[in-house]
Amino acid sequence: MAGTESTNGFLKNIGSTEAIKAEAGNSPALAKPIVSNSHIHIPPNFSAFETIGQAVELAANEGINVLGTGNYYDFSVYKGFADECLAKNIFPLFSTEIIALEKELQAENIRVNDPGNPGKYYICGKSITKFEEFTPRAAELNKRIRDNDALRMTEMAAKMADYFAGFGVDTKLDDQAVIARVVKRHNCKPETVTLQERHLAQAFQEVFFELVDADSRAAKLAEIFGTEPKADINDAVGIQNEIRSYLMKAGKPCFVEESFVTLAEAQEYIEELGGISCYPTLADGSKVPCEYETPVENLIDTLKKSNFPMLEFIPNRNTPEVLEQYVTAVRNAGLVVIAGTEHNTLALDPLEPKCVGGKDIPAKVQEIFHEGICVLAAHQFLCANGEAGFPQRYKDASDKESVIEEFRKIGTVVLNRNNI
Repeated sequence: MAGTESTNGFLKNIGSTEAIKAEAGNSPALAKPIVSNSHIHIPPNFSAFETIGQAVELAANEGINVLGTGNYYDFSVYKGFADECLAKNIFPLFSTEIIALEKELQAENIRVNDPGNPGKYYICGKSITKFEEFTPRAAELNKRIRDNDALRMTEMAAKMADYFAGFGVDTKLDDQAVIARVVKRHNCKPETVTLQERHLAQAFQEVFFELVDADSRAAKLAEIFGTEPKADINDAVGIQNEIRSYLMKAGKPCFVEESFVTLAEAQEYIEELGGISCYPTLADGSKVPCEYETPVENLIDTLKKSNFPMLEFIPNRNTPEVLEQYVTAVRNAGLVVIAGTEHNTLALDPLEPKCVGGKDIPAKVQEIFHEGICVLAAHQFLCANGEAGFPQRYKDASDKESVIEEFRKIGTVVLNRNNI
């Protein structure tokens, strides 16, 4: 595979949709096993990687042949991601991630898939294809989401700077200074940066370490946090996490209220981008199971009513037993399932999804994940070539299993033709 003029160009060069469908009708098998990861974050999103090239190189070294990214909210970086993947014979999947809030769930204290914030949803839009030229509605929603995030980060950075200065640590940081640090670190354009809390925490930790000598840090942080730091005083990442916990979360001195779209608006945005609404599932990834996800039968009913045809797991949060319980129940209910790793911290863990402690994913669960990856590849191919995608076909079908099987077969041909 080779680089492309447009991000989706390779999807238009695989073959005609008629030829792909005809080949899929012969029930093809995969030319070689799928080793996939449906969800990583890449720079300049906060992630484990310094560059996109590093992420793809590590994936190739692990034998991963299908790799998906799901950034907030600038998609211009996907061209570089696609070219890096294609050069390594890795099939790239393009996605996005959106945060939404349902106030009724918040009022009822029901946690969805954010264990600390009732009513707050993380939602993925998988295999998006209409991101290089937005529809008017997608542009409107994207602007509102990004503007809300940017305003919050501006206010939070100012609060953080004032708060640190109040304890004699004048960081001279604001949102633009933090963006400049991200740009320098990842050699990217400022307009591609969507600041996240982790970016702020990293910047303030780094400047704090520059301004306060090692022998004085514990005492100074105890003043700033209002309690003794629990992390090792030389553990930069640990201190970043404590800056977020003690200063930036709800009820803490530098917290700024977030403004969210609704679940319906988030799903509308995904539809406008030509993607699949996908629910990221915690299961036992939360120490106390989230009410929205417990028991799994209730989760399935709720997701069906909310028009989610797909779920994603991050298995390194889950035990094999709970992962198998959830994935098999969800798949038996007629929903598609995939798996990723996120890599949205500085921890440079393996890219092949595994369960807690590096334990293998159960074989029958792995088969379900493989099917889901084929569905994503098929959807991305068909939509890029102007045909109806998976959500449209799935929603209108009386026999949803036949649609899943059709997309699995098409995805198998698409992946085979890309020499995965």
